[in-house]
Formats: sequence, structure tokens, C-alpha cells
Amino acid sequence: MKLVTFSQSGNETLAFLINDNLYATTAADSTLPATMKDLLQNWEQSIDKMKAADAAIKDGSNTAPGIPFGSAAILAPVPQPTSCRDGYAFRQHVAAARRNRKVDMIPEFDQYPIFYFTNHNAIQGPGPIPCMPDHFKKLDFELEAAIVVCKKGRNITAAQADSYIGGYMIMNDMSARTLQMEEMLLNLGPAKGKDFSTVIGPMLVTPDELEPYKIPAKPNHTGNSYNLKMTCKVNGIQVSEGNLGDMDWTFAEILERCAYGVDILPGDVIGSGTVGTGCFLELNGTGKLNDPNYKEQWLQDGDIVEMNIDCLGHLSNTIVAEKTDWSILGLKKTI
Repeated sequence: MKLVTFSQSGNETLAFLINDNLYATTAADSTLPATMKDLLQNWEQSIDKMKAADAAIKDGSNTAPGIPFGSAAILAPVPQPTSCRDGYAFRQHVAAARRNRKVDMIPEFDQYPIFYFTNHNAIQGPGPIPCMPDHFKKLDFELEAAIVVCKKGRNITAAQADSYIGGYMIMNDMSARTLQMEEMLLNLGPAKGKDFSTVIGPMLVTPDELEPYKIPAKPNHTGNSYNLKMTCKVNGIQVSEGNLGDMDWTFAEILERCAYGVDILPGDVIGSGTVGTGCFLELNGTGKLNDPNYKEQWLQDGDIVEMNIDCLGHLSNTIVAEKTDWSILGLKKTI
């Protein structure tokens, strides 16, 4: 299934996405969950009925009314996640970023997957991304995928973990690099460099839809992996290309670490980390390494960022400058 959350009369509404039309779940069957939160909280009781309703709309036996996807106000598919973590799964990105800083690849990358917590209250879907002046000091995108947890678990193994994944989405982990790099000098973070916006969407795609694209995980790794092309364009020009199958650490392995000694909950969103070439920080570093005169590129007011992942859709956002000159960088104490 492809599931979308949209705004209908000011309310979050869960819908099936079929042939570019949205069919509200409760219009198809009044006993189905009305919101993504309801579905995730009652996943095992509801998922079979959801799949049956989706199939009935597709075969014409359910004549629920639909509206064009393009005319709806699309929200994040999981509008209010219980938490949001972001992983570090692509070795290519990590190695390139370290090479560009002229430091060796860190051996611990290959020993265990890591993640950080970001602001789950700053999750958004397609549309404008409001940015403050300090965000524009090296404002960046990050091309990623994400999952959402669909049932509670604790101390789960990687071999079990794929059954806890309700679906997959595109993620754009927005980054204000100057803020990020300053605060991480203190060996804590990232925090303010990340907490203003994390974009997911435009849909949640359940794992059964991705079965034809399944490929083996990397050697000595456990969990589902998929051959899905990933791209990002800025103002219509492609700047990034990778593949979800290039993840070294699988989502199952990341989930295993997340759930060690702690509950994972329905509605937890977890990102993959940046795919190789998937941000300006890496691209600029590679460009300058090869050519000292390389001109850096960062996101600017009015830029349109478009991400595509095979089967997961097209996610578009526009960068918008807030009308203020307020700066927290300007509050730094002098030494």
C-alpha cells in the first residue's frame, strides 16, 4: 500500500494513494483507522483490513470517492512521530566526508551502527521550509530514506527487526552547517544545526510493495535491502544520485541497536543517514579537493529541493527566508 496523510477541513486524514488519487480510509470503510497515528497504534489489528480495502478500490469493488493527489494539501505521512532518530548507514558518504577533511576513515563505522535523536516536533511534509538567518550560513539538504516503527519492541534482534517496520519514506534531513559545526566542537550534538526541519514524505510505502526490489544485504549484514535509485535536484538540476541498496548497515541492524535496553514504539521514525553524494557538504568537499577554485554551493532563499526514490515518490520543498535578522550566532560570548 501507499499511504498518504492530507489535510481535510483542517483535520489530518489518512488515505490510500491509488493511480494518483487519494481515497480516505474511512470513506472506504468506516471501521478503518482515520489517521496514521491510529493505524500505527493498532497496526496488527488493522493491517489486513487496510490491505483488503486497498485491493477492493483497485479492483473496482469498492467505489469510495477519490480526490486528485495534486489538489490535496499533503502533510508528512507520519505527522506526529513519537520520536525521530537518524542513522549513519552509508559507508560511501562517511568515507568521502572524512577524506575531504583529510582524516582517515573511522574503523568504528564497520563495528556498529549509530544514530542521533533529532526534533520530532519539527517533522514536516512537502511545501515551504521556513529558515532563520543563521540557517542560511551553509544551509544544506541530506538525501535519505526513513522507516516508521509499527509495533512496540524491546531488545529485538536484527533477524526480527524487519517485522517492526511499517513502511518506508523519503527523508530530507535539513542541516545548518555553520551552527552544526560550531556546536560539535564541544563534542555534543548535532542539535541546533538540525532541529529546525526534518522532511518526510510524500507517502508511506508498506514493505510488501518493495518485494520486487529486494536484494541481499551487504556481506556480514542482516536485514532487508532494496535496489531503489535515489536522486536530488536543486532548482531542476540534479546534484545527487545513489541507491538505497548501498546502505551498509540495514534498517534492521539500526533497529536492533535502537531497541537495546529501551522500548521502540509505534510512530518512531528512523532515517538511514545520507546516501553517498547526498548533500552539499560532501559535494563541496569533493569539489574543493579536486579543484581549489571550486565554487561551493549551499541552499538559498527560494531554492526548490526535489528528492526522488524509486517506489517512494517525489518530495518537493521550497526554501523560505523568515523576515527577521535575529541571530543566535550573534550571541556568542567573546573569549
